[in-house]
Amino acid sequence: QVQLVESGGGLVQAGGSLRLSCAASGRTFSNYGMGWFRQAPGKEREFVAAINRSGSSKYYADSVKGRITISRDNAKNAVYLQMNSLKPEDTAVYYCAQKRPFIGSYYTSGEYDYWGQGTQVTVSS
Repeated sequence: QVQLVESGGGLVQAGGSLRLSCAASGRTFSNYGMGWFRQAPGKEREFVAAINRSGSSKYYADSVKGRITISRDNAKNAVYLQMNSLKPEDTAVYYCAQKRPFIGSYYTSGEYDYWGQGTQVTVSS
């Protein structure tokens, strides 16, 4: 049974930083791409960032490029989201997700088959 557990969310002032972590268990972590999505109140879930199995390829939403970095540590079965220069519009619940094991878009939530419970990020102005 796959489990994804996010941590690191919280309240931060605009311009501040947070580092989200996602601990994975249940299947061989290094075999799967990983992604982060977020959902703000009243809005649909949206793609934030993703990383391939080895960490050699990374993908970002235009809205976060240059401010957010995704990384992974396959030895620790973990994926991270370093968020800098945070803005109030980054406020959302952030979800870690594990991608389905075949070729498909990293940007589409339907390509991910396991999800964490989410961690709240609130950026005050």
